This record gives sequence, structure tokens and C-alpha cells, in this order.
Amino acid sequence: MSFQSPFALAALVIVPLLVALYVAHERRRGRYASRWGTPALLPNVIDRAPGRLRHLPLAILLVALTALVVGVARPHATVSVRREEATVLLAIDVSRSMGATDVKPTRLAAAQLAAYAFIAKVPEKYRIGVVAFASNATVAVAPTTDRELVRAAIGSLETGEGTAIGDAVVLSASLGRRLRTSDGAVPPTSVLLISDGARDGGRTAPQVAARRARALHVPVYTVALGTPNGVVRHTLPGGYREVIRVPPAPATLRMIARTTGGEFFTALDDQRLRKIYEELGSRLGHRKEDREVTDVFAGGSALLLFVGGALSAFWFRRVP
Repeated sequence: MSFQSPFALAALVIVPLLVALYVAHERRRGRYASRWGTPALLPNVIDRAPGRLRHLPLAILLVALTALVVGVARPHATVSVRREEATVLLAIDVSRSMGATDVKPTRLAAAQLAAYAFIAKVPEKYRIGVVAFASNATVAVAPTTDRELVRAAIGSLETGEGTAIGDAVVLSASLGRRLRTSDGAVPPTSVLLISDGARDGGRTAPQVAARRARALHVPVYTVALGTPNGVVRHTLPGGYREVIRVPPAPATLRMIARTTGGEFFTALDDQRLRKIYEELGSRLGHRKEDREVTDVFAGGSALLLFVGGALSAFWFRRVP
């Protein structure tokens, strides 16, 4: 929290001074009463001594005073507010290794289901695009607010050969930055890239692609999907079956996320993948904004002053 007028907080020294004065007053009151009577006989004169609740009105008034001073300092807090417009590109690996069944039903199918969950989390005004990449990167659907069109594009993805991660990052980032809002501004753009391996083909190296995305102010959130036991089976000429181990290779994905200012995740199963996408959907649907919260302290102090005053009036009315 920050303050627009921090010097006003100096008035808070009044609070401990008032506490000290109150304590001194309570001690003097006890000594003053002992001058006019025998302390041992007081229980016979007063039915009961005032308890700790007699301090409650003052405590409430002091808290209200503190809130009032803080309100005068005009505090500011960083709050999360919902974005109205933004662009998100889903870059999904469709290489042959995405057909592995270590993530049920397959890595690609799990990625598709997670993408559906993500779509349900982002605001309706968001444009969502889909980029598929194997030996090269292609636009499955350009950024649009038509959710049915996006779902259809995701459902049509099929596995191929190669893993052109760098091409996918460059294509996704450039697609998002081409768009404009109604007032001509470029909306915030983010890329969610899901893959299980390192680069295999493509024209752009991942390091170069990450630097280009960073220059365009496009963070790339990456998810490494799969387990070390993942395999794919390939039919060779003559009917023979080839078993190829395809463990995830997260180093490239981690580098891309770090370079672009995104975040790297790992998903060993479909539930974890879906949770990641739902979390990112909620996160990208909001932005941090600095707002003045003076009204919160002012309203709270007014309420506490009212309660403290009412309790004070009630207490002094019933205590002789």
C-alpha cells in the first residue's frame, strides 16, 4: 500500500499519546477515590466494580481515529480488476509425440480438453486464436470472439511431424499485435504454448523467437506435457511396429517463458493440465491496477465513531 499524502500519517502520534493520558487518568481516579473513602468498604457501597468493558468505547474511538488519519493520507492499493479486451493465442504442439498415451487419453486430446476449459474462463470480449505447430506453424483460427469457431478449430487438430516451437512463438506474437481495439490501441496479448519436446525443425530458433516476443511485449506461458515413460508406436514398412520413447524436454519451454516474462508449468496428467489452464484463464482475465481506497477508511472510521459514541453514551448512562 502507498499513500498520496504520507506526511499526514504523522498525526498518528496522537493515538499513543491519548492512550498514555487515559492510563494516567485511570490511575489518578483510583488515588482520588481513596481519599474520600476506605477502599476495603467500597464493595459495600457499590454493587459491582466496572470491568474491562469500560475500556471498549475508547478502544473503538481510537481505532476510528487511526482509520480517519490513514484516510486523510489518501492510501492507494493494488487491486485486481477484470480486463475488458485482450488477445490470447493458444499455440498447441501437434507433433507425433503428442499422440503418446501417458497422459490420458492422449497428450493432444488432453491439451484440447484443457483448452476448452481455458476458453470458459476468459471474458467474452477476449479474442482467442489457435496456432498449431508440427514441422511448421499454421493458423488454425485467427483471433476471434466467436467461441464456437475456436472450439471447432481446437477439435480439428491432428498430429504430424516435427516441432517448430520457434515458428509458433513468432507467429502467435505477431498475430496478436496486429489487432486493434475500438479506440485504435493494441490490446494486451499473451501466448499459451503447450508442448512436450524441444525444437525439431522450423525456420526460427526458440531463442530468437523468444527475443522477438519480448520486443513485442508478449509474454509466453509454456506448459511441458507428458511423463518420462511416454512412448509412441509407429508402423514401419512391412508391418513392423516401432516403439519410440518421447519423454518431455522442458528446457526450451522454460527458456521461452523466462525470456518473454511469462511462466513455465509442468503437467504430468490431464487434471493438472486442466487446472493450469483454468488458473491462467482467470489470471489473464484480470489486471493489476493502483486505486485510491480512501473511501474504505473514511467509511470505516465513520462507522466506528458512531459505534464508539453510542457505546460511550450507553456506558456512562448506566455507570454511576
